[in-house]
Amino acid sequence: MKFFIDTANLAMIEEASTLGVLDGVTTNPSLMAKEGISGKHNIHNHYLDICKIADGDISAEVLGITFEEMIREGEELAALHPRIVVKVPVTKDGIKAIRYFSEKGIKTNCTLVFSAGQALLAAKAGATYVSPFLGRLDDVSTDGLHLISEIREIYDNYAFTTQILAASVRHSMHIINCAKLGADVVTCPLAPILSLLKHPLTDSGLDQFIKDSQKMK
Repeated sequence: MKFFIDTANLAMIEEASTLGVLDGVTTNPSLMAKEGISGKHNIHNHYLDICKIADGDISAEVLGITFEEMIREGEELAALHPRIVVKVPVTKDGIKAIRYFSEKGIKTNCTLVFSAGQALLAAKAGATYVSPFLGRLDDVSTDGLHLISEIREIYDNYAFTTQILAASVRHSMHIINCAKLGADVVTCPLAPILSLLKHPLTDSGLDQFIKDSQKMK
């Protein structure tokens, strides 16, 4: 399973990269705004800065809502760097745009997916990634992990090559359960990834090793 970090913070991306398990980055307009990045020129330069730090695919989201706007913005984003993936919402115009980009050989990430039907249409249109938001479904008392399971079953039934990119991942058990269900990618902040390292028995065992080693000196 691939690990993407969901942020536009360069320091956070750098830290995740040094861990040695980072496979890519996802961003969105909200994450850009959180870092104080605004204006097309600044946003484009920020994507280039991300590409310099992280290996793998970098999802860059279009802001337009019409087919024409998505195509124009998406082509500009894709031209920035070979590893840029154009992130498109799962709307009628978004699905049309995904088909257009797919035919042009431009990678896409279909975002804001909350149903198996949306994921099916994204795969039919040729999306490289589909991003089901499992945490946001959990927030409204719906089983987000069940959606991951449904999409995995559908994609396997028809040998779709679209990768399931589990988004809105909140904690380490989300990551573990996504891995068990066969998600291709998880994207989340750095904290849930680092929390996979934590176990009280590891901490106590290491502490004991250190104490015992002191006795050997």
